Amino acid sequence: MATENVTYLARKAALPVDGINPYIPEAGEEYMNEKQLQHFRHILTAWKKELMEEVDRTVDHMKEEASNFSDPADRATQEEEFALELRARDRERKLIRKIEKTIARVDEEDYGYCDACGVEIGLQRLEVRPTAELCIDCKTTQEIKEKQLAS
Repeated sequence: MATENVTYLARKAALPVDGINPYIPEAGEEYMNEKQLQHFRHILTAWKKELMEEVDRTVDHMKEEASNFSDPADRATQEEEFALELRARDRERKLIRKIEKTIARVDEEDYGYCDACGVEIGLQRLEVRPTAELCIDCKTTQEIKEKQLAS
């Protein structure tokens, strides 16, 4: 992979987990070598751990905040807040499953290549979206097709 004209991520905010620096490959480094696989495994496990902690916090919060308000408006407000939290946790639960599936791909050394065309997804795309299964071209094509079908 030619790296002369590639600008690498310098901001930590682009990563899904704080405290992990972006991977900067060395000149001539092979794509998805052991160091890169280890880096992405670290990102994915930290992300999963963070999401699991959020689930635990939500359960604790709901137990502590659950009250039987006499005022129907207060009760409705609390139920709506709980519903929003549960919806967010459901999305995170699905993301956790996707992260687990991606960790399995890393372990099988089948990570970093597009499921549709087989080309390298790219380190920068994987830094931002570690669970990506499609290269940017295939993902763009998929999104265009989805928009056309929705019309």
